[in-house]
Amino acid sequence: MNIIDAIILGIIQGLTEFLPVSSSGHLELGKAILGDNSIPEESLMFTVVLHFATALSTIVIFRKDIWSILKGILTFTWNEDLQFALKIAISMIPAVLVGLLFEEQLEQLFDGNILLVGCMLIITAALLFLADKAKDTNKKVSFGNAFIIGISQAIAMLPGISRSGATISTSVLLGNDKSKAARFSFLMVVPLIFGKIAKDILGGDLTYNSGNFTPIIIGFIAAFISGMIACTWMISLVRKSKLSYFSIYCGIVGIIAIVFSLMN
Repeated sequence: MNIIDAIILGIIQGLTEFLPVSSSGHLELGKAILGDNSIPEESLMFTVVLHFATALSTIVIFRKDIWSILKGILTFTWNEDLQFALKIAISMIPAVLVGLLFEEQLEQLFDGNILLVGCMLIITAALLFLADKAKDTNKKVSFGNAFIIGISQAIAMLPGISRSGATISTSVLLGNDKSKAARFSFLMVVPLIFGKIAKDILGGDLTYNSGNFTPIIIGFIAAFISGMIACTWMISLVRKSKLSYFSIYCGIVGIIAIVFSLMN
């Protein structure tokens, strides 16, 4: 992998981790349109590093929130911060169960199934459109809401369903404050990312080639910077009810994907 590839992949990872357009869906579309060999096949190590970069960008953006949550956990005081941490833990349950029980089945869906991607992008578009029209409130995410949002995160493992789009839309449609919905959506994925990284490390699947050191570092920097920009931008867009732009985009791309799949 060369430097240009690393920068492009890093930026794509940083942006699509937070913007509601489905990174997995776009990767499948790119592979189908350009051909499997046209997109550099990044190693598992490179993929893990990029995910670590986006998780780190989330931590930087929400550092004050995370510090408050950690203090709430360490003091074992039944306050808002400890409750928020428990809600995050509850939201992880569906995705963890689906990931462990259906890992092989999910991997089979990432095999150029463009019709599925197109249909899922249409669903993402519909969710974003509905969420954008929802009235803003001051309601906080409840424990029950956290589990439901977690289910939407598990469903977002399907290619074409945006994780951030699904979780934010679900939270807003449940009547939660839009800013709080975005905050919860971005923080709830951090433990999952670190959990996946730990699983890959402990599983012995990671291999390191010293010749890839520079691309890995460049990719990390690109993902980290673009991730911080996208995270901050997305919070502002949700607050200002601008999700309809992404709804239109996902709808158009979804229709194109469906037509493309039916013509081949």
